[in-house]
Amino acid sequence: MSYELSSAEFVAFSNVERENHPTIIKVILENKETRPDGLPHLVYVSREKHPRHPHHYKAGAMNVLTPQSFYDGLKDDPFGNQLVVLYKYVGSGIAGLQGPMYGGTGCFHRRKVIYGLWPEGKLTDERLEKTFGNSKEFTTTAARILSGLSGISHCPYDLLNRVEAAQQVATCSYEYGTSWGTKIGWLYGTTAEDILTGMRIHAKGWRSTYCQRDPPAFLGCVPSGGPVSLTQRKRWATGLLEVQFSKNSPFIATLTAKLQFRQCLAYMWILSRGRRSIPELGYIALPAYCIMARSHFLPKSWSPSLKSQALRACWNNLRMGRITTVTARLFGFFSVILKLLGLSKTIFEVTKKDQSTTPVEDNDKDAGRFTFDESLIFVLATTLALLHLVALVAASIGPSHVGIESRIGEVICSVWLVLCFFPFLTGLFGKGKYGIPTSTICKSAALALLFLACIITRERKSF
Repeated sequence: MSYELSSAEFVAFSNVERENHPTIIKVILENKETRPDGLPHLVYVSREKHPRHPHHYKAGAMNVLTPQSFYDGLKDDPFGNQLVVLYKYVGSGIAGLQGPMYGGTGCFHRRKVIYGLWPEGKLTDERLEKTFGNSKEFTTTAARILSGLSGISHCPYDLLNRVEAAQQVATCSYEYGTSWGTKIGWLYGTTAEDILTGMRIHAKGWRSTYCQRDPPAFLGCVPSGGPVSLTQRKRWATGLLEVQFSKNSPFIATLTAKLQFRQCLAYMWILSRGRRSIPELGYIALPAYCIMARSHFLPKSWSPSLKSQALRACWNNLRMGRITTVTARLFGFFSVILKLLGLSKTIFEVTKKDQSTTPVEDNDKDAGRFTFDESLIFVLATTLALLHLVALVAASIGPSHVGIESRIGEVICSVWLVLCFFPFLTGLFGKGKYGIPTSTICKSAALALLFLACIITRERKSF
């Protein structure tokens, strides 16, 4: 079933500022027969936003969805953002514990779970108004849910009255003095509100179930370029590290609540992905350093192994893993450090996703090409690409008191990393959005020269 808003219904969305607009409610589909087994009402709610009231990112609205099944994914996943391995294999594995983690959307929540009830819990004597706010309509349905009854009463149903009640609940100041964001609903305080909320649910003893429909029940679009994809990954890394370094750490939930230890380890694996950027940055720079410094860190003989996956898709995911580590995850890590030091605040950066009206053609020559902008997030990756290119040139034409055979491992690593960062090398000569801006190239060249100067200084001191 599809539904399109008429031009008259779009009036409410015209001349609306993203960070400053009133509540917008549109009834998309109304079940006029009021049959209990019929389709439910489908109502779009855009919560009021005001500059003086914090919106708490997606947790304060939940009308921005990030589905994990996609209808417009490019062939072979060139940007590594379709998360096939993560959700198909990791998600299925965690399903054997307390269940998969909540990843933003593509799921159903029981209302009593979102309302903060424990599996064995009952309605407490605490005033509902203090917990859920002063909306009579809402507190009445919440009381029925928490008492184990259906949220639908037997009194005549008036959708107009419910829309008016929704207008009140959707104001940006409704939650003040209530438990929203702290004990009930999606939890505030991080840009990874989905992971934090899901972990709170698991910590109460609830279990989640992995259900993969064929065809998928929820579809969405993925970022189609470099800046947008990395901005999304940076937001994820920032939010995950915020959870790890807060009072909501999985270890605390294991010690004080009902989060199982193995489920805790699964959460820690996800939350720690941003911290990998620091050691991996060192490993990425190490082969180039060893080649130019005429040293080595690998044994003289070693045998790599290959995994049986679709070769191109596997390579794209490996390549984007290296790029993401020294760009999005690294910036996310520093964002959290600055926040912990009180020097900065976390900013929720909305991922702009291009929605095409026609299917993506596999023979489109620009499909899957990396795009760039003047963001600092591209500087370090461009620097590393230049360093490894210079290192390979130095290895092929430069003198060395250590034989090339003793550094063959480092050379192979450097070649592999040049291939990983090849989109940045081609971006040096690209045009438009496919080319790296001159300002970024200058900054990267300066960092590369500084790195080389440090090596030359070290070499002179060693003689």
